[in-house]
Amino acid sequence: MNNDLDIILSEGESYTVEFKESPDRELPSEVCAFANASGGKVYIGVHDEGYVVGTDTSNAARSRIQDTINKIEPRLSVSMDVLDNIIVLTVPEGTHKPYSCPSGFYLRSGPNSQKLDRDNIIEFFQNEGRVRYDEIIRDDLPIDERFNEAAYKRYLKTAKISDVLEREAILKNLHCAGSSGGKLCFTNAGALFFRVNDEDIVFRHAGIVCALYKGTDKAYILDAKELNGDIISNVEDAIIFLKKHLRISYKIEKLRRENILELPEDALREAVVNAVCHRNYFEKGARIMVEIFDDRVDIVSPGGLCKGITPENFGTVTITRNSTIASMFFRIDYIEQMGTGIKRMRNATKEADVAEPEFEFTGFFKVTFKRNELDTPIGHQSAANRPQPVTAGNNQIYPAKSGQIRPNPAAPADRKRAIISFLEENGQAKADDYVNIIGLSAGRIRDLLREMVSDGAIEKVGKGRLTHYILK
Repeated sequence: MNNDLDIILSEGESYTVEFKESPDRELPSEVCAFANASGGKVYIGVHDEGYVVGTDTSNAARSRIQDTINKIEPRLSVSMDVLDNIIVLTVPEGTHKPYSCPSGFYLRSGPNSQKLDRDNIIEFFQNEGRVRYDEIIRDDLPIDERFNEAAYKRYLKTAKISDVLEREAILKNLHCAGSSGGKLCFTNAGALFFRVNDEDIVFRHAGIVCALYKGTDKAYILDAKELNGDIISNVEDAIIFLKKHLRISYKIEKLRRENILELPEDALREAVVNAVCHRNYFEKGARIMVEIFDDRVDIVSPGGLCKGITPENFGTVTITRNSTIASMFFRIDYIEQMGTGIKRMRNATKEADVAEPEFEFTGFFKVTFKRNELDTPIGHQSAANRPQPVTAGNNQIYPAKSGQIRPNPAAPADRKRAIISFLEENGQAKADDYVNIIGLSAGRIRDLLREMVSDGAIEKVGKGRLTHYILK
């Protein structure tokens, strides 16, 4: 007996190895299970405990085995070899999954073959991409009910799609609608893009939850927002949440100020869009999370890597879980079809001189962006003498890496910059809003605001308790 077989027998049954004393009626299920998994070998004439008992290897016996294998649907090509008094069946991973035998559907699970029940079969179809969530026509969602006209027109304009065709034709061409029971209904993708979902639990699981935490864990929530609009609005609102709570530095060159987000917006946007495009929408018990901690930003979506993508080829191989959703985002230049999203995230962080994103793939897909420590101030002052950053709204203003000007609350010019930054982020503000931001009394703040109104930088609106200020 050859050495390879000795090793296999000593190691016992496994995910890819099955021992059978004889070609009994369970043989089709064993072969079927391997075909639905990653393939494997069946050793006929070997006891479960790994010693050889032998079997009939005649032509007639092999013919009967072949007849048994032919009962598997769709037809599967299995090679059969004779090794001394053992028959070895080599079962390839099937290319037309799922495979079934007369007793049902089977899948290899560890060293055993498991019969699939209804829920298992549905999950199997989903994992194999035989059923795509975004392509399913929803006969319970006719397009004439709760159609989001504003989102539809906005999409056509952004995608530069002419509206000369009827709406029905455009939606069908985009694979966002289909006929069911004599009526035009949304596909899941179409409903995510063009259906009013406010106060609607049908697609609540498809929304995004944004959260800002104090510290590095989830013990204390400082701000949170649940996004349940159309899918594009959810992406944009998630980016707004990130920009609202991440630090901003700025540089002034030639009298023009450039705001610089501490993490590159391009990378953050790519991560959010990636989460929306590739999440597992069949999983209704979890939603996409955009989470900001003191030391990092996590963007987490349900569903790990798509089948066919491994940690080794991640970032180089492109397989789309939701092809219609991805195509819709591609039309409006939110993604590139060739699957360069991971590379673009990495390039954006390199260009911004921040840490490259880290990726985790379990039952969820997580992208982590590390937040930098505060920069050491110019001149390397000690912490006691360090000028404190100016806070604008929920943002703190720190120096940019070049052409930098560090805001100083003691300097009138920097006080004015803080006021302008706050108005840029929040649209309007009252005098009292700046007391904690700049550290001056309310009276001094009002004097400063009057001066800025006189200079034409800002504008005063309203009277008395309703007085507030906006950018000119």
